[in-house]
This record gives sequence, structure tokens and C-alpha cells, in this order.
Amino acid sequence: MTSRDIRTSSLTAAVDPLGPLRDPHEPGCDVFLTGTVFLDIIFTGLDSAPVRGTESWARGMGSSPGGVANMATALARLGLRTSLAAAFGDDHYGEYCWDALEQGEGIDLSMSRTVPGWHSPVTVSMAYEGERTMVSHGHEAPPPAGPGVFPQCPPRARAAVASLGPAGEDGWIGEAARRGSRIFADVGWDDSGRWDLSALADLEHCEAFLPNAGEAMRYTRTDCPRTAARLLAERVPVAVVTMGSEGSYAVDSGSGEAVHVPGIAVDALDPTGAGDVYVAGFVTGSLAGWPLADRLAFAGLTAALSVQEFGGSLSAPGWPEVAHWWRTAPDALRDRYAFLDELIPRGTAPAPRRRAVPTIGFRHSA
Repeated sequence: MTSRDIRTSSLTAAVDPLGPLRDPHEPGCDVFLTGTVFLDIIFTGLDSAPVRGTESWARGMGSSPGGVANMATALARLGLRTSLAAAFGDDHYGEYCWDALEQGEGIDLSMSRTVPGWHSPVTVSMAYEGERTMVSHGHEAPPPAGPGVFPQCPPRARAAVASLGPAGEDGWIGEAARRGSRIFADVGWDDSGRWDLSALADLEHCEAFLPNAGEAMRYTRTDCPRTAARLLAERVPVAVVTMGSEGSYAVDSGSGEAVHVPGIAVDALDPTGAGDVYVAGFVTGSLAGWPLADRLAFAGLTAALSVQEFGGSLSAPGWPEVAHWWRTAPDALRDRYAFLDELIPRGTAPAPRRRAVPTIGFRHSA
């Protein structure tokens, strides 16, 4: 066992959702992903949106790695061996994000790189009225030296998570699928306004597609999330549409199964990254071979737990948080989440986790 394996196992509270499936010949990586890492600065406790010409004071603030780091951290905290390929600035922000992900979360960054003279992208997120508004700044990282996007393109992995866009095919996604990875994809906002489903060329490689309701309805030209999911299932084996507080709806085109799981009501502090955490929960259940309804329920639970903390990445729950929720779950939810009883070891105790803090590091420990 490597030092990284030891660090990872200590961070996941001895729960390995893929334990029964592991063998000596499996890929060393459960999930591969790539994208942009931001430094997120999150303001919460705002009573309303900032007003032009005035100064607003937030009652809460946190800083944490953001962007693709949200999903990478969520996957790692759920016990999946996670590999991230990303560019990091050689500034203090980049150093902090690298340390938080590699040392703090046990994420494999061997395919990532530090770019001399490039500053880290930054996002300021303001949470109010159950939503958030973001302002970001950054420049595209210069391409790496050498013939490929990654040192290896891409590594062997059980799965890969991709963010699809209308720009056409992203070569690594098809290659990952050909190498045996199961592809799970979400999608970003289409700034072009075309919302052309045929432009998502890599959808053909995907096992599951997980847009939110607004995105799904725009791509399918419908006004109903369930109708959108059924139409998307004609293009991909499993279509999952997330609907915020209303939960999520999924259609498995192979079996014909359609499932709706309601959301869990919580007092939300900050919704930043909740969609990424949802995808991580769904991927975990899919790789573990759970029924579709259990995958939706678990993904919704992890997202609900995440919005009760600051930020995206460092708000992601691990198994100790899931165990704590299960021990105190309302009676009305006991049947729906009974599958957790077999997953969570008896006596699993909450463990301290890195959380977003107002600054990226104190000079002296408290």
C-alpha cells in the first residue's frame, strides 16, 4: 500500500463502497476527471442581492478550492480513488488548492501541473435567498509541453466524469470510453443560446447524463423535467434530471425504469457545488451496482448535506456525515434510506474535516 493509499483510507472512515468489487487486477483509479480549479471565495448571510452604489456586509465567509475540485473532493470523500488532471497557478492560491486536494483529501494529482507565471482563476460566490450569484476571473492556462493533454491520455479508470459543451468532441472522453471507463456527464450553461442537443457530440460515449431541470428542458424544448428526462433517455442509457428541492427524476432506457426521489428538506447555507456533489453520489452508487432509486436517493442526500456548509469542495460530506444523518434520520425517511444500514459500519463516529474558512491559511495555528 502506498502512502497515498494510507492517507486516502484514513480520510474515508473505513467505508469503501467498492470493497466487494475490488481485485488485484483492477485499475488503480476509480474515477478520472479534468477541468479548471478555481479558488472560491464565498459570502453567505446576505439578506438580498448587492445593490449598485452601496456596500453590503456578509455575515459569513469561506475560502476553498472550487471548479472541478468540488466534484473531485466529493468523490474522494465518498471513498473513491480519484485522479484529477488540472493546471494550478504557481501563486499562493494555487499552492493552497494543491495542498488542500492532495494532502487534505488524498486526491491523485500526478497528472496535474503547476504553470509558472500563471495566476489561479478566482470565483466570488454570493449566497442569498436560497441561490447564489458568482463572479469569476481567470485566463486559460497555456497548453502543456509535449504531444498530449495529459502525461497519459487518459489513465485507466473505472469511470470518468466529463462536463459536456457545445464546442464539439473532447478527444479524451472517447478515448476513456474505449479504454473501458464508464462515462458520466453533466453540462454547463450554453452561452450561445442554441441549446442544440446534437452539438453534445460526446453524449454517445456516456452511460449517464445528469443535467439540471433548466438545462434539460432547454435541450429538449420541453416545459416538464420528466418529459425532458424521457427524451434524453432516447440518447443515453440513463438520463437523470435534478430538480432542486423537488428531488430528481431518472429514466433507464435499457430497462424502461423511471424513478422519482423527492428532495430532503434542510436549512441551506450555501448551494455552491451541490450539483457536483450530487453527481459524485450518483457515480458512487453506480460503480457500486446499487438500484437506480438508491442511487438517486444517495446523491440527493449528499447534495442536501453539502448545502449546510460553506463552499463547494470542502462542504462535501464523507461517510461520517452520512452516518450521523442516518442515525438521526426522520422516521418518514427510514424506509427509503434503509440501504445505508448495510453500508455504514456500526459505531462510525463523526470525524473532523477541512471546512472552508475566511482565509486561505493562518500564519500560526490557533
